[in-house]
Amino acid sequence: MRVLLVEDDGLIASGIVAGLHAFGISCEHVSDGAEAQAVHAGSGFDAAVLDLGLPDCDGIELLPILRATDPALPVLVLTARDAVEHRLSGLNGGADDYLVKPFDLRELAARLHAITRRAQGRGEPAIKAGPLRLEPASGLAWLDGAPVELSRREIDILTQLASANGRWLRAEALHERVYGLDDPVSSNALNVHIHNIRRKLGAEAIQTQRGLGYRLGWRPA
Repeated sequence: MRVLLVEDDGLIASGIVAGLHAFGISCEHVSDGAEAQAVHAGSGFDAAVLDLGLPDCDGIELLPILRATDPALPVLVLTARDAVEHRLSGLNGGADDYLVKPFDLRELAARLHAITRRAQGRGEPAIKAGPLRLEPASGLAWLDGAPVELSRREIDILTQLASANGRWLRAEALHERVYGLDDPVSSNALNVHIHNIRRKLGAEAIQTQRGLGYRLGWRPA
């Protein structure tokens, strides 16, 4: 998992980056809203951790800006504002979850996994896209109603592409989402899995565009 951390306190940010790394979560830190927008553009993050008290804007103002370019981006609001009104403001503003400082890094990691599972379709019984029906949790898949056997990696690739809702995913971003930053698997492994998916589902199942990356050939229903 690759997470964008928007936090202006350097000491807190360094602790979060190190702590999440221990849980296998890669974390890229920025300290203000402008930098967050620049880094987020086209970077394919799995989730964002957003502090509300930023030096150049309020985090609630930044949230819809990030969502404008990535509507499916799961966002966890992290703040010292513990009043009920502040929590409601964050959730009503579009955040998927809310965590008040101080917090336990184990809880932060668990909440990030939870909101990304929901965004990737694992919180739903099935993903439907064109003739494809996919159940990420069970690993079962059907094409035009007929069962088709897919490997766990192939399931993960299709789930990630479906979660992009028609947007292109760069090869590097898709590789990181499926294998993680710390997995030593070769970059050619992704090409092999995509080749196998096309062989099983048809060449139109995954589209490729030079400079843009990959996207699912059918829009999720």
